Amino acid sequence: MAKDTAASLQNDVIYSIFVRNHTKEGTFRSVIPDLPRIRALGVDVIWLMPIHPIGEVNRKGSLGSPYAIKDYRGINPEYGTMEDFRALVDAIHEHGMKVIIDVVYNHTSPDAVLKSQHPEYYYRKPDGSFGNHVGDWTDIIDLDYSNQALWKYQIDTLKMWASIVDGFRCDVASFVPLAFWKKARKAVAAINPNCIWLAESVSQSFAEAFYETGVQSVRDRELFEAFDIEYEYDIHEAMEQYLHGETTIGHYLALTNLEEYLYEPNYNKLRFLENHDQPRIASRVKSTEDMKNLLALIYFLKGTALLYAGQEGSYKKQTSLFDKDLISFDQGEDLSSWIQMLGRIKKSYLEPEDRYFAEWNNKKDIVVLSRRGIRHKVGIFSLKSQKGKVHVPLTDGKYKNLLTGKEMTVANGQVTCNGKPMILVKP
Repeated sequence: MAKDTAASLQNDVIYSIFVRNHTKEGTFRSVIPDLPRIRALGVDVIWLMPIHPIGEVNRKGSLGSPYAIKDYRGINPEYGTMEDFRALVDAIHEHGMKVIIDVVYNHTSPDAVLKSQHPEYYYRKPDGSFGNHVGDWTDIIDLDYSNQALWKYQIDTLKMWASIVDGFRCDVASFVPLAFWKKARKAVAAINPNCIWLAESVSQSFAEAFYETGVQSVRDRELFEAFDIEYEYDIHEAMEQYLHGETTIGHYLALTNLEEYLYEPNYNKLRFLENHDQPRIASRVKSTEDMKNLLALIYFLKGTALLYAGQEGSYKKQTSLFDKDLISFDQGEDLSSWIQMLGRIKKSYLEPEDRYFAEWNNKKDIVVLSRRGIRHKVGIFSLKSQKGKVHVPLTDGKYKNLLTGKEMTVANGQVTCNGKPMILVKP
C-alpha cells in the first residue's frame, strides 16, 4: 500500500455520477440540487465520470464516449464552463463530501489536442499509423509512455486538477507504467497531500487479452504502491460467474479470503455490485430481499463501497455511454433507507484493522462473514433469501442484530436465519 494511505478510506462510500445522464439538463449545475439526497445516502466521495471535451473523430453514438477525451485540460462544453464545474465542486464540499474525477491516461480521442501538438507521444502500429491495442475501442488511440516528455505533460495536468478536486479515479490504470503513477503521486502530494488515488485495475481475462497484443499489465499488488484503493477486478469475475449461475458463491468468497493474506494488512479494494461497465444488479436478481442481502454483503466486506447513480432506486437499465440516456431514480424499489443504514454500520462498527474471514453454504447460498477487531462482528447474508439454521463463529449467547435492533440468540453455535441479512455484535 502507499505509505500515506488513509485507513479511514476503507469505511467510505463513493457515488459515481455520469453528468450527461444524471439530470434532464445534463450539466454540472443541474447536479447541485441533488447533492443533499446523495449525501443523505451516507456518501463520502462523489466520482464524476470524465468531465473533459469528447473527440469527434470515430465518435460512437450521437454524443460519444466520455472516455474518448479530446483535451485533458478542458471542460466538456455540454456540461458547462470551468466556472460551472468549480461551482459544483464547491457545492459538493459544502455538503461535507469530496470529489474525484476520472483520469483517462491510457488513450485519447484520435483528434485530441495532444495528438496535434505532440504526435510523438502516441503509440504507432507496425505500419506507422496511430492505433490502439483493443480492437473494439475504435474511438481512441493509445499513448506511448516510453516518451518521458509525455510524463511531464500528464503530471502537470494532474497538478492543475489537484488544486481543484480531492482525487482521481484512474481508468485502466494497470496499462500505464507503475513508475509513472508513483512519480505522479509524489508530485501531486505537493499540491494536495490528501489526494485520493483510485485505480481501475483489470481482470485476469482482460489482462490476458492485452498480453496477447504485447502489452503487460501492472499487477494489483504492485499498483498498491501508488494507489489507495483498487477495483476488486482481481476477483470480480467470480462474482459475475455466480450471478450468471456458472459457479457457487463460495468461489468468490474463497478469493476474498485469499485477498486477506495476499495483500498488506491495510489493503483497500473497491466493492461494488454494478458500475458503468457492468449490468445493473436490479436486472440480475429475483427479489428486493436478494438485493438487500447482496448490498449488505458488499458493505460488510473490507474496502470502500461504490454506488452507481440509480442503484439506490433499483434502476435496471444499463446506461448508454454514447447517447443521452437519462437515469430514473424511481422506477424500482427505493433502497435509500437501507443504504443509509448500511453506511452507518460501516462507519460505526467496521474497523480497517479487522481480521476478515468468510464461510459459506453453497447449497443454500448463505454467507457468514467474520470481522474481528475491537469488537467481533458477524454478518449472515442469505443471497437467495433462504431460511434455516446457520453455523456462526460466535459463542452461545445473546447478540444484537444491527440491521433490525433486535436481539438474536446463538445456541449450539447456530443462529436462525429468516432469509434476511443479519449483522451480529455483542450488545
